Amino acid sequence: MLDRRSHRIRRIGRAAPPSWDRSTPGSSPGTAAPNPADDLRFIRDTMERSAAFTAVSGWGYILLGFTALAAAGLAARQMSSLAWLRVWLAEGLLAIAIGLLSCTWKANRRGLPLFSGPARKVALGLAPPLVAGAFLTFLLFRAGLQSGLPATWLLLYGAGIMTGGAFSVAILPVMGLCFMLLGGLAVLAPAAWGNWFLAGGFGGLHIVFGLLIARRHGG
Repeated sequence: MLDRRSHRIRRIGRAAPPSWDRSTPGSSPGTAAPNPADDLRFIRDTMERSAAFTAVSGWGYILLGFTALAAAGLAARQMSSLAWLRVWLAEGLLAIAIGLLSCTWKANRRGLPLFSGPARKVALGLAPPLVAGAFLTFLLFRAGLQSGLPATWLLLYGAGIMTGGAFSVAILPVMGLCFMLLGGLAVLAPAAWGNWFLAGGFGGLHIVFGLLIARRHGG
């Protein structure tokens, strides 16, 4: 009697077999029913999540682009260099908030890790150029070289996106390269065009690549 009872307990508490070991309806018990497509999809998704930071939000970039266009229009109406700089610095702080909130939203919605190893690599690749840009902004403005700020911002932001984007979706380094090319053009163009180069980069490029990311990578 004791042996039968223990045998029943073991059968009730036995773990469910994996999906590839379960029997299909109408098949004999123990017959394997593998689903290669599901297994390959699971393996691919697992590898992508562990190797790349995929919580980049295309909709966040689109919103950031529209705020940058609004900032460019507002900055163009300012009568002094200091007022112009204040508008773009406020836009920079707003962009950071939008980026963090949109990535958090996408990660929570899709069940993606937000503070994974790839996320730290993206942050480490992006942060140094942004910090350097903050110090160079102060230095150039103090020296009266504020006309060099648009090219500096575009080049350093593009460099950060390229280095940090190497650990994210494949389209991000392409966006970084476009920012750097636009920054190079800003170096060669008349200084009066600087504000519109910022509109084209932080506004236009963010909207275009945001749409591509939202379409190809789920939001």
